Amino acid sequence: MSVRKDLVQEYHEGLRESDHARVLACLTEDVVWDLPGFRHLAGKAEFDSEIENPDFEGSPTLFVDRLVEEGDSVVAIGRGEGRHKVGGPFRFAYCTVFTFNNDLIGRVESYVVPVT
Repeated sequence: MSVRKDLVQEYHEGLRESDHARVLACLTEDVVWDLPGFRHLAGKAEFDSEIENPDFEGSPTLFVDRLVEEGDSVVAIGRGEGRHKVGGPFRFAYCTVFTFNNDLIGRVESYVVPVT
């Protein structure tokens, strides 16, 4: 596995454990996280606020089914589940594009689709 794919795996491990420091260590200071149709976050402080979304409880279950690397990007395709405080279980499929700035992730674009 490449160094960049390893970092994307590390990022996912941090999310699975709600380990803010672990996730943030993978990111540039000026990281941007786009969740089309939901939110646009800029900088580590805003990113940190979304690691544990207040509408959810506990840490998410995430399965990375495939990683694809091209140029300065790694794409993670997977599925997961979280627990919404009001709505209960939330199952989803996702595709996230990680764009690197040197050795760290500088941009994250997450496309999330609810599944039943």
